[in-house]
This record gives sequence, structure tokens and C-alpha cells, in this order.
Amino acid sequence: MKWIVLAVGKLREAWVAEGCEEYAKRFRGKQALELVEVKDDAELARKLAALRSGGRARVWALDERGEQVTSEELAKRLGEIADAGEATSIVFVIGGADGLPPEVVRGADRRWSLGKLTLPHRIARLVVVEQLYRALSLLRREPYHRP
Repeated sequence: MKWIVLAVGKLREAWVAEGCEEYAKRFRGKQALELVEVKDDAELARKLAALRSGGRARVWALDERGEQVTSEELAKRLGEIADAGEATSIVFVIGGADGLPPEVVRGADRRWSLGKLTLPHRIARLVVVEQLYRALSLLRREPYHRP
């Protein structure tokens, strides 16, 4: 199974891009992770449609009104999807400065909130990639996460 972080906008701050790349490097050889940037909502819709065309992608929209979960709960849910074998990928969709288009949120299989804080979309992307790495380490019983 592949995990895809699909985000609107290019990372301009080097430190955020470096942070995302650092966590992406840690995935290599353990779990397929793809970081995809699109320029706007129209390109996001096209890319999302292409990813869903096979019918086996699960879409999680990052949305402030979504469900908040702990790192352990996130790992458990991702593990359940992998174990069920019903999906070939999970796409974590992050909007730009104005969030995601309502049709993307409505069409998502799950809405995930990172919490009640308002985060810049660039930092949210870094948090998502880190949390996915943390979930992977929990699933693999590696020593990264400390309860």
C-alpha cells in the first residue's frame, strides 16, 4: 500500500521542505510514501480523480472539522486499512491557504483534523508527514514513538 500526501501549493520555506524530506527519507525501504504538490484546486481535483479512478484509493481530507485522533489511533486505523487489503493507497489531501474545496471534503472517505489550532498549510504538511512516520514506527514496533 502507498501513502500519498497530496497538497496544494509549493513549499517555499526551505526549513519546511527539508523537514518533509527528512521524514520522507525515513520511509524509504519501509513504506511507499509519495509527496505530491499541485498548483491549485483545479489541478487538485484532476489529480484526485486520477488517483481514485481505479476505485481502490482511500481519501482522507485534512479538515478542521474532521475527527481528531491520537498518534496511536492513527496508526491503528492505517493498520486496519492495510490489513483489510481493500485499498492500494491512502491519499491525505491538504488544501492551500483557504483550505480544501467543499466537494473534496464531502467526497472524502474520512475527515482528519490535526487539532483545534489553526496551522499554516505548509506547517500542517510537515505535521502530517511526521505523524505518518510516527504511525509507521508504531505499526512496525520501532522505537521512535514514546507514549
